[in-house]
Amino acid sequence: MEAIRLGLVGCGGMGHRHLFGLAELHRAGLCRFAPVAACDPRHENAVSLAAHVTEHFGTRPAVVGTMDELASVGGIQAVDICTDPPHHHTLAVEAMRRGWDAMVEKPMGLTARACRLMRQAAVETGRLLSVAENYRRDPINRLAKALLDQGVIGRTRFMMHNTAGGRDQMLISVWRHQKNMSGILLDVGVHFSDMIEYLMGDVTTVYAQTRLYEKTRKNPMAGKDPDAVEHTSPAGVYERWQKDMPAEFEATAEDAAYATLVFASGAVGQYLEEHAAHGRGFWHRAVYGERGSLDLPGDRSGQPINLTLDDGGLIEGAAILDLVPDFHVDDATAALFGGTRLWRYSFPFAETDRKIIAIEYADFADAILTGRPPEVGPDMGARSVAISYAMLESGALNRPVTIDEVLDDRTHTYQAEINESLGI
Repeated sequence: MEAIRLGLVGCGGMGHRHLFGLAELHRAGLCRFAPVAACDPRHENAVSLAAHVTEHFGTRPAVVGTMDELASVGGIQAVDICTDPPHHHTLAVEAMRRGWDAMVEKPMGLTARACRLMRQAAVETGRLLSVAENYRRDPINRLAKALLDQGVIGRTRFMMHNTAGGRDQMLISVWRHQKNMSGILLDVGVHFSDMIEYLMGDVTTVYAQTRLYEKTRKNPMAGKDPDAVEHTSPAGVYERWQKDMPAEFEATAEDAAYATLVFASGAVGQYLEEHAAHGRGFWHRAVYGERGSLDLPGDRSGQPINLTLDDGGLIEGAAILDLVPDFHVDDATAALFGGTRLWRYSFPFAETDRKIIAIEYADFADAILTGRPPEVGPDMGARSVAISYAMLESGALNRPVTIDEVLDDRTHTYQAEINESLGI
């Protein structure tokens, strides 16, 4: 089967992580893409990514700086968009109008209005739009979903998603702390929003308080040699850019959200996302039902699920698989993680990151070749953005906010400034 000619658009840290994921899929013999172009207005970024393509695929892609130049490469069938979030909607819409299928990094769009433009373009052009949401692809999260679908803990009543840490440190990059670039509650929150709905179904209403605590953020990598320090950023790829970022900068995006969520099922959620917490940080995701509870590990950690049942005590380890005899991960996940019925795994984080991004690519390719929708399409991607903004809108308005009013762009008090900066 002829490979899908792919353009890689956005060649910074996330673009490099995506390429490493594509290479992981290639090594597993499952890659149906041919990366033929690296596109970034920052020439050095495109050159760097092109060198990695050559290393892993044995062919050098074209190095281009614009979408017009990308089109001139010829034969492009699909693009993977990993730019800064303000450009997601313009590039995805342009790609679809050029007749290309598109995968775009999260958040799908920078605002609910940007997402609406992307959804409209997908409908009008008939092109495929996939959102590269990675946490749900984790094999342990697949198992959690299977346990809930099987009704192991009965009808779900309550979910907790609580995480705190961060102090006054920069998270990966300056732009993640800027309201008009994708504030941290959106950039991280869409992951959590997607996972919450993946496990629990649709969120209908949010009531939240939000805060900006740390108005000055610090970058400990400023001016340092990235080869002389321990790489602690995701997949160890961001330090090369962090060294040139300022040592201190002003943060304009809220860094804490405290929310109550109501689900269509009638279940209730408690949500805490705190990126300015000092002292001991924590992580806790759990689901409670009529007959028991699931305590879930951190995403991409490979740690096991703990299941507590009213009549059976704690069930952990491989025994948890006995409760879902029909559970199997898809072929790509099985090949990459080494099993069809996984209850734990152990890989270095960078390798886990590559494998899960590889699964995103496998889904994107299969959707293109079969005509089926991608697992995370424009509607689902837009919902994750809407849930994150519903918290921020609720905080701004001091009232409960429905997901529908944000999705439909009827409530956009918090987003108005961002929409204006985007010119939409």
